[in-house]
Amino acid sequence: MDPYLEAHWLDVHGSLIHLAKAALQPQLGDDLVARSEERLVVEDPVGLSRVIGPDVRVVEIGLGADSVAVGGVAVAEPLVFNLESAPVVQRFIEILDLTTGGRVITVIEFLSPSNKLPGDGRDQYKRKQQECRHGGVNLVEIDLTRSGRRELLAHAWVQSRKYETTYQASVWRANHPGRCELYPMKLRDRLPAIRIPLRPADADAALDIQSLVDSVYSSSRYDRTTNYRQPCDPPLTDEDAAWALSLS
Repeated sequence: MDPYLEAHWLDVHGSLIHLAKAALQPQLGDDLVARSEERLVVEDPVGLSRVIGPDVRVVEIGLGADSVAVGGVAVAEPLVFNLESAPVVQRFIEILDLTTGGRVITVIEFLSPSNKLPGDGRDQYKRKQQECRHGGVNLVEIDLTRSGRRELLAHAWVQSRKYETTYQASVWRANHPGRCELYPMKLRDRLPAIRIPLRPADADAALDIQSLVDSVYSSSRYDRTTNYRQPCDPPLTDEDAAWALSLS
């Protein structure tokens, strides 16, 4: 995994969703389909570092006179700015069973930093986890970001914290609700291909995460815009920073 991709996460995330859906579709047969869906998250404007999506506004500012008289003293007129909540669209993949009228059987999430930091994004994501568990929907969580506190469904099993790595994926199967699968992913290792559960009678699909990331990197030409000599955000250890520099 290239840790510098987190700086372009909005673009990376959208590409991962598109490529993952395309990779899964041929494995689903005739009566299952993969579709991308979205939810709208309102970011707290005070936490400006959490806003990862572009936000364009046209603002009319009435400047008026340069100064006005207040109590016989000429005082300057300030510029007034209003902080507004910035909506961010978060996309995910649903696999639908056409034999049951389009019932959702599996949800696949590529987590964003906003899912892991305090605010509406994390609150909505935690609700989504519980909805999947209560509704008997398989949940696949893939976390390729380092910002924020990771709260995958696998972490409901406390012992999973012993296997914390730079990146992780969690797979919860509705037909085995008392257990969860965890895929540890170290920064410098090849990202794995993971199993995607479908209906209980179906064979698992496979999703090669490394191939997806490689395709995103190549198609978006990040090699032309990434400066590996600049500090990474979040910061890397000295050893990992040297390794990242070798990627250039």
